[in-house]
Amino acid sequence: MDYYTKITSAIACGMLMFAVSLGALGSHFLKVRLTQDALSSFEVGVRYLVYHSLAILIISSFSTLDSAIKLTFVKLTLAGILLFSGSIFMLSTQQLHGWPVKYLGPITPIGGFLLISAWGYLMLSFLRK
Repeated sequence: MDYYTKITSAIACGMLMFAVSLGALGSHFLKVRLTQDALSSFEVGVRYLVYHSLAILIISSFSTLDSAIKLTFVKLTLAGILLFSGSIFMLSTQQLHGWPVKYLGPITPIGGFLLISAWGYLMLSFLRK
């Protein structure tokens, strides 16, 4: 296993560990403290964190892809996760932390666009091979 694969796999596993922790937080602690809408939004953030962390883990292990393609996919996906799931986490828990995070509303779709872009880039990379 090359250095790149080790690092991206470790990052993906760390993110999956974080996702499981957030899922447990949501189902035990937040369940009685958030509205149903806020909890549903939080769960969407966790779900996308899991999906895309698994994707990073899988794609980084593909031996048929160039390292540059994998790196671009990982960068787009990490940025998308941070903006998409991160903004959802902050917005959905605002009633608990009280920080003014309304400005994050427009950030969520930017994160979604980055996730879509990562998959589009990967699709084109496969088609070009």
